[in-house]
Amino acid sequence: MADMMDQDNFDEEELDVELFEHFSFTIDKGQTPTRVDKFLTDRLPNATRNRVQNAIDAGFVQINGKPTKANYKVKPLDEIKVFLEKPPRDTEVIPEDIPLDIVFEDEYLMIVNKPPGMVVHPAHGNWTGTLVNALVYHFNQLPTMPGNSGRPGLVHRIDKDTSGLLVIAKSETTMTDLAKQFFNHDIDRTYLALVWGEPEEDQGTIIANVGRSAKDRKVMDTFPDGSQGKHAVTHWKVIKRLRYVTLVQCNLETGRTHQIRAHMKYLGHPLFNDAMYGGDKIRKGTQFSKYKMFIQNCFDLMPRQALHAMSLGFIHPITKNRIYFETPLPGDFAAVLEKWENYVKYEE
Repeated sequence: MADMMDQDNFDEEELDVELFEHFSFTIDKGQTPTRVDKFLTDRLPNATRNRVQNAIDAGFVQINGKPTKANYKVKPLDEIKVFLEKPPRDTEVIPEDIPLDIVFEDEYLMIVNKPPGMVVHPAHGNWTGTLVNALVYHFNQLPTMPGNSGRPGLVHRIDKDTSGLLVIAKSETTMTDLAKQFFNHDIDRTYLALVWGEPEEDQGTIIANVGRSAKDRKVMDTFPDGSQGKHAVTHWKVIKRLRYVTLVQCNLETGRTHQIRAHMKYLGHPLFNDAMYGGDKIRKGTQFSKYKMFIQNCFDLMPRQALHAMSLGFIHPITKNRIYFETPLPGDFAAVLEKWENYVKYEE
């Protein structure tokens, strides 16, 4: 089951970003030629030779924008970027009395409506205040998928700044069955996204591999030729056109990290106010100061990417009935959408 979880289940979460230490520097002009593995071992804090060599083998050491080999000899003015995996930490989760918005619950599972700004599970930089911290406070003995210690109850996840629905397993049987449904693409997941621009078509399907960028490990790139990354499919359709932005519905067939965010950028329509994928700048519209102020007001009102996990549908693992859940847009998203509707209505 660990392979299933790795391949398809943990969708839309910035898991790997917090697992790396980031270093970037320029080699001094007086540097004598030195093997890069030795150079980094001598200069990076807590960096063993083995740790550095593992990073090089994984392509996490770049010189002048390209992955390097351990025997490369650094030269003056070389630009080096390094991503070192952080040491593992105790996976014990601290219970915290954090309120949960529970949409549905029975003895086998529950559906939680996660607010924007809440991290789903503890990780580097966010060991407390997460959804999992709340779950272990309110519920005892939640199951954990093999290979995913410290994430009891989780079968999938969404980004910190993405709002919406998550299914939580309350028993081993439920978790195994739900993981299988995710793996087989039998879970219906619908997202609402506000994107820049107006797509030419009213609907479409994006089939393009998604994988971590070689230039910035925080960002996911698309690889339509399939040369890198993992298979990813997003179905989308226009819900409402608002002149310079569009409300779209996205249905996930696969669940890759940042899949919707990366795919919509690839389509030429990054999510509104998605700083990681270029949506936090004016991409469409006028140069008038009034319009710029309007956009800034929208950004201030919703200081996150405009993405909401609106619905979940699946076969109940025990009753075998198909169940479906839907949640409305949260306040910030709804308010920005209303502002755009009024702008289109009243502004030329």
